[in-house]
Amino acid sequence: MRDLALLVIIGWCFLQAFRRPWIGILGWTWLSIMNPHQLSWTLSTMPFAAAIGGATLLGLFMTKDRRDYSQSREGIVLLLFMAWMCITLPFSIIFSDSFDLWKRVMKIDLMILVAMVLIHSKRHIMLLAWVLVFSIGFYGVKGGAFTLATGGSYRVWGPESTYIEGNNEIALAIVIVIPLMRFLQMQMQAKWAKTTMTVCMALMAMAALGSHSRGALLALVAMGLVLWWRGKNKLLGAVVLLVLGAVMLSMMPQEWWDRMNTIKTYEQDDSALGRINAWHMAYNLATDRIFGGGFMVSSPGVFAIYAPEPGRVHAAHSIYFMVLGEHGFIGLFLYLTLFTMVFLSAGHLRVKGVAQPETRWLSDLGSMLQVSLAGFAVGGAFLSLTYWDLPYNLLILAVAGRRWLARKEWAHEKEEPLIWWPEFIKKRFAKKRAALP
Repeated sequence: MRDLALLVIIGWCFLQAFRRPWIGILGWTWLSIMNPHQLSWTLSTMPFAAAIGGATLLGLFMTKDRRDYSQSREGIVLLLFMAWMCITLPFSIIFSDSFDLWKRVMKIDLMILVAMVLIHSKRHIMLLAWVLVFSIGFYGVKGGAFTLATGGSYRVWGPESTYIEGNNEIALAIVIVIPLMRFLQMQMQAKWAKTTMTVCMALMAMAALGSHSRGALLALVAMGLVLWWRGKNKLLGAVVLLVLGAVMLSMMPQEWWDRMNTIKTYEQDDSALGRINAWHMAYNLATDRIFGGGFMVSSPGVFAIYAPEPGRVHAAHSIYFMVLGEHGFIGLFLYLTLFTMVFLSAGHLRVKGVAQPETRWLSDLGSMLQVSLAGFAVGGAFLSLTYWDLPYNLLILAVAGRRWLARKEWAHEKEEPLIWWPEFIKKRFAKKRAALP
């Protein structure tokens, strides 16, 4: 029954993608981020994301909906980064493995560019935020409940055969999405809805702690500091954050504390030493080769040449050193420039959005995007989610929000309101009854 329901939803998204490709973008994002088919019994190997992506590309040229082909600085830098990865590919040390990952990365980045063309209205932006929150919130809320039920004795893991399968990866994804949940909560009016979202955010934070990821802990601390700094009443904010942190940390077992304490004694931790060795290898590789080593450089042959400890082969587990080793200093410069621009665009929304009541939702969006990016910047220093879709979806939200603000659509364009599904169903049935003779 679950597989049939999933198949119906995916089929609907596929058909809608031809006529309304922005729905295809939402469906493709949902499949790419959440990977719901991995939770099914018979559909896990089906290329649903590719099918909806292809339908969306066709719909891009067939639809009568408005499309925005204007270039943003983020879009231009992303194109430059894609071009640089194409240049570095032929110089890959292990070409066959690099080519496979290159194809995957190019598909993701292409759909990000398409999304920037199709996502342009407030309704699109809000729905994309909901898709991201639901896709990761499903695992985060469930993982937080699991952590509470088990006292944190077991780790929270992501869905198998996905980018976020590991405990570190799912933890960073959860951290990135928590501020988006707060953004949606700020737009809610009903008290029960706000309370529900508060509970969900608390469970998400518990899931991040329950992953036993040290990078996630640092990312949560970074986000908490940004929220505290942005708050109007810093004394009250500090007290609230300290109390919440103390309550959550008190629920974690001694095993968790022992693992977190290795942050201070990293020189005695084999995993930490392996990462540091991989970082040195990436730096030496980038210094020796202007194009880097291409994708997939974590191999014994590469470590034998460039690592201080050749026998300690370890993934970099860092978005920065991963790009540095694979695409050199130029690639790292483009990557950092891209997300710096996203952060600045979010800041522009935060400052300019407060000017009018109709644009204050953009101020909320920009503020929470900056919090998400702070968590990504800190957590990503110790985790590998360099090419995954979720951080690039923050880019889409920032670019679409800034375009909306520039056009001042709030002054002359009527947006379709976001309504709850029960009300939507009532209206549909009312229209059908009115059409009957």
